[in-house]
Amino acid sequence: MSQSQIKIGAFLSYGSLVLGSLLTLVYTPFMLRLLGQAEFGLYSLVNTTIAYLTILDFGFGIAIVRYTAKYRAEQDKNKEETLYGMFLLLYIGIGIVAFLLALLLVFNVEAFFSTTLTAQELDTARILMWLAAINLAMSFPFSVYASIITAHERFVFAKSIHIFRQVINSILMISVLCLGYKAIGMIIVTTLLNIVFNLFNLYYCKTNLKIKMRFAEFDMSLFKEISIYSFFIFLNLIVDRLYWNTGQFLLGMFVGTAAVATYAIGVQFITMLYMPISAATSSLFLPRITQISVKATHGPELLKIFIRVGRIQFIMLVLVLTGFGLYGKQFITLWAGTEYSASYLVAIILMIPLTVPLIQNLGISILQAKNMHAFRSVMLLIVALLNVPLSISMIKVWGTVGCAAGTAFSLVVGQIVIMNIYYCNYLKLDIRKFWWEIAKILPSVLLPCGMAVVVLQVYPADQPFGFTTNVISYSVAYWVCMYLMGMNQYEKQLVIEPLRKMAVKIRLARG
Repeated sequence: MSQSQIKIGAFLSYGSLVLGSLLTLVYTPFMLRLLGQAEFGLYSLVNTTIAYLTILDFGFGIAIVRYTAKYRAEQDKNKEETLYGMFLLLYIGIGIVAFLLALLLVFNVEAFFSTTLTAQELDTARILMWLAAINLAMSFPFSVYASIITAHERFVFAKSIHIFRQVINSILMISVLCLGYKAIGMIIVTTLLNIVFNLFNLYYCKTNLKIKMRFAEFDMSLFKEISIYSFFIFLNLIVDRLYWNTGQFLLGMFVGTAAVATYAIGVQFITMLYMPISAATSSLFLPRITQISVKATHGPELLKIFIRVGRIQFIMLVLVLTGFGLYGKQFITLWAGTEYSASYLVAIILMIPLTVPLIQNLGISILQAKNMHAFRSVMLLIVALLNVPLSISMIKVWGTVGCAAGTAFSLVVGQIVIMNIYYCNYLKLDIRKFWWEIAKILPSVLLPCGMAVVVLQVYPADQPFGFTTNVISYSVAYWVCMYLMGMNQYEKQLVIEPLRKMAVKIRLARG
């Protein structure tokens, strides 16, 4: 069942990614025009500020997945039930602490943003933070059930629910904006949807997975073991917040809501449309990699998976990266408006270095499964902390673009140079072989890119029809070249097999 769950889950993951991208493309410009740049910047700033409190998860969510997979491999049901009971109680406590800390932010809005926000914006920010605090506090206890579903490899249910939520969220958001409720209405919708879909996860765990929890005993030795494991994941959560939230927070402090809005649109392409391409595949393999590690399988099998997944991710990511490089500026102007033109530079500056850690995302899962993630977490935290003063100095000179450049520099140093040395020397993965397999794909990218540049000279993409025609023609050329020149036999089979099965079904249906 696990192989089937992984295959269907991967299909649904990419289906969810495509659907989410389409919904974002349709919904975001609608939202930007109804909210206005200033209120959208305020909405993004509040979400960014509250998002810092998500680090209170402490990495326990990933620990639940890892230790559930371990106990299932060992067939230890008692420890599994004790694990769930312990973490439900723990997350209830974390939710209370998160709410109290959020209240401190509510009552100290002026301390951070009084020099850049108007009095009316400060009042709105307080209301938004109140609502976001309630949403965050309730999310923590329910997150246990989402982790349990992932740990049991029930990817079909998890991804199906996610797709359904994407559709409902877009419909309700548009309705709220049309009724004139703006940012406050959007936060209310988010909170209500969060409650409903968390209850779905709870119901599924109780009825389908038959999950039981033991509350009578609190295994302190187990908690200490998990805490040590989770501590370094917690450091990684801090790093993520420093990379993707601090920029907007600093721009809110030193520049204003318009700069926050511009930077937020650039980052939105990365966090909502670029990073999920990688995560959609690698997240499906954490339980399996954990089981491989528990059974003491050695490096060659992990390297094979590392290369296989990395190549698939690279093929998908480079299409987006090159497409955005060619047509991103025209797209943002058509989609969001000329006032967001700097968002193109923000996005492209961050996307280029980020591509490397994204195609090596499975390495993080391998480190976590082998309990070797401590170095990465500590090193990236140091680099991310050093990025803060660097970003401040660059913001004062170049504004939003300077903020993106500071983050890009830290990505190159930490996630590219240092991590590849670590994978090679300590995880004993043949990184030279990995990059050689990636390099084999590059020639198949150059031809469609060259053709696209020539076409743009005679057929610009600055109008909707011209833009659409250019993007479609480039995508077709990319996939044709990739199939003929870049893909290996396994990757070609991933393309051919679904098409073959579909053709068989069509023939059978026609009799």
